[in-house]
Order: sequence, then C-alpha cells, then structure tokens
Amino acid sequence: MLDDTLLDDPAALQRADHDRALLALAGSGARVRTALRLADAAGLDRLRPDGRPRAVLVAGHGSALTAGEMLAALAGTASLVTPLPPTDAAPVPRADRATARPVFTAGLAWQLPGWAGPLDLLVISSADGGERGLVALAEQAYARGCAIVVTAPAGSPLAEAALQVRALPLPFVPAALPEDGAAPSAPGGSEPDLPAEDPAALWAHLTPLLALTQKLGVTQLPYDALDATADLLDAAAVRCRPDAAAYTNPAKGLAARLAGTVPLLWAEGPVAGAAATRFAAQLADRAGRPALAGLLPQVLTAHRGMFTGQLGAGADPDDFFRDRVEEPDPLHLQVLLLRHVPAAEPSGPSDGSGEPDGGPVEVPADDEGPRSFGATRAHRLAAAHDVRLTEYAGRRPEPLHALADLVALTDFAAVYLGLAAAHS
Repeated sequence: MLDDTLLDDPAALQRADHDRALLALAGSGARVRTALRLADAAGLDRLRPDGRPRAVLVAGHGSALTAGEMLAALAGTASLVTPLPPTDAAPVPRADRATARPVFTAGLAWQLPGWAGPLDLLVISSADGGERGLVALAEQAYARGCAIVVTAPAGSPLAEAALQVRALPLPFVPAALPEDGAAPSAPGGSEPDLPAEDPAALWAHLTPLLALTQKLGVTQLPYDALDATADLLDAAAVRCRPDAAAYTNPAKGLAARLAGTVPLLWAEGPVAGAAATRFAAQLADRAGRPALAGLLPQVLTAHRGMFTGQLGAGADPDDFFRDRVEEPDPLHLQVLLLRHVPAAEPSGPSDGSGEPDGGPVEVPADDEGPRSFGATRAHRLAAAHDVRLTEYAGRRPEPLHALADLVALTDFAAVYLGLAAAHS
C-alpha cells in the first residue's frame, strides 16, 4: 500500500529521503550546465573533427549505458551508435577489495566488437572510475587504433588510464549535495555491493556525450539545445518539487497511480522508448518495483498474455461470495503509454527554452486528437480488458527536449513511489 499522506508532507518526505534523491534530481539542470562548462574547459570547444566516425561505441553500466541508448535514439538511423554493456564479471583480487566501491561493478568486464578499429570512436563513461574492466577496454581500443573519449572523476584509475591511451578526458560532474548530505546509496540500507545509483547521474553522463557528438555531427542538435535542456530540467524540478501538493504535482500523481500495480510501459517511437526503458530501470532501482517496457506495435503482442492472466482486471474466477475483507488488494495491470507528439505551433508561457512550459501532457482517454494506428490499438486493447491506460505525450518539437521532459517526470515519480512505499 502507498502512504498517500507522506506525499503531501514535505518535511516527512525530506526525512524519508535519506540519500537526497529528490535534491539530486532538482539539481539536474545545474549539472548539465556544469558538465558543459567543464567539457569546454577540457578541450571540447577546440575539437576540430575531420569527418564523422563510422561508429560511436558507448561503454559503461547503469545510467552511463542508458546515456548510450538515448544517444542512439536521438541519432536515429543517420549514424551507427552502439551501447557496449559489460559482457562478464570477474572476481576482484583480495588486495583491491578495500578500495573497490562497489566490489561487483569493479569486477565487470567489457569487450570491443571484432569490427571496431581506427574509423570508430569509443566513449567510456563512469561515475566511479574504478572499474578495472573499463580500463582494460580503453587499452583494447588503443591497441586497435580507435579514437577514445573518457568521462570519469578526476584522479580515478580510469581518468589516469585515459592519459596513458591518449584519450580526450572529460570530467564527471557529481551531485552537489549539502555537506551533511550522504552520497546516494541504496534505499532502505541494502547491501553495499548493490547500491542504488544517483538518480540524476544520467545527465552527467549524457551531457558531455551529446556535446561531443554534436561537435562530430553524429546528432543534429540546435546549437543551444543543451542549454535549453538545462532550463527544462529546472522547470520540471519546480513542477515536481516536494512541497507541491499531490493534485498539482504530476510526478506525485503518477506515483500514486502506479501504486499497487504491475506497470506496462509502452512507448511509441525511439525517444519515448528510451524514456520508458529508463523509467523501468528507475522503478526497479528507486522503488523496488518490476515493470515491463516495450515499443509499439510489437509490444501489443508481446504483452497480450498479461491481459488474460492473473493480473488482468477481469481475471478472478473464484466464488463471488468469498470473504475478501482480510485479503490484501490484488495487483492489477497499469499501462503507461509514452509518446512524442510534437506540437505544430508552440503556445503558452515559456520556460526559458523558447517552448511552452508544462512538460508532458496527460492525454485523456476520450481525446479525439489524431493518434497512430498503434496507439489506437493500445487504447482499444486496454479498454477491452478493463485495464487502466494513462497516456503522456511529449509535445516539444526538439526530440532531446521531449526526452528531457519525459525522463524528468518519470524519474521524480519513481523516487516518490519508492519513498511512499517504504514509509507505509
């Protein structure tokens, strides 16, 4: 059960938020600006590329890998962007366990594809910089003649290795928490080997990656797209702030809607698909909740068994007269449909990006506006099985800005859901 009273008590939310996740999310816009400034100071503004790389490989784990997936969504089919997840996990030598934080990620291993070579760019991104596997990957890439860029904390083993392999080093921007604030860690004090990520670390990984690929021509972003993204994240932090009442705070409303459900996160298009995948990861990391993400239209067949199974709204073949007073409320499906539907003409108050304020729009089920065939089928399938479907549409013309709006809303919702569920 969800403790609704916690969501409308800012002081209680602050006490429950032990690792300052809400504060970290509120500082996302500032981290984008800081990352841009430090990337320019590191030499990115002086970069004069001779053509575009054949492929961009993005190696990391957690939100660093998510940044690579988002880059692939934004680059589209015009450029080859390949996220590189870890392929193995090796034991950490006993002598290194005292300094490895956490031990499991320190032992992760990566492997370059066989085709990677001098025409390709490898971007390695880490919030810790202590992964031995990423250091080894940089050495592999150097031996193959790849161009290399490394985003890691200054002074970390990975940052030092970047100098040895002649990589362009870019700094990782940590969360600017108060002095009495603890570093982000796992909710509920779980095992130190499995800590939760800083929920806003995504922007510390994605910002230098986008600035780099914008310079290389891999992404066709407007010159001020990243500055405007920082403004949008600031506006989202105001809308989703802890002291905003639940009925006016879209993230709190979404968290309450997902409580006691098994979410199916459906998305239309690559931008919304990247946001849905991110939301599923955040629900697991911050709220300890499983969620299934997928793209329309194939997700309609991939998830069809869920509607007729035990989680479907009408799946209760037991005796109607059975006493259910002492039984917990059953879990039911909740479909969350994310779409990028650019508005034809921006209107309304501006948030500093030159585009209308307000973030993603919740689309009523009876909305008569144009929908794709896949989205129409999604609504019909949910209605036919009495499953609640909630649709959010990113209206901004620029895909990066629509992505920022969707990610900000769902990131805050995941944190609110985790805090309220843990407090109940």
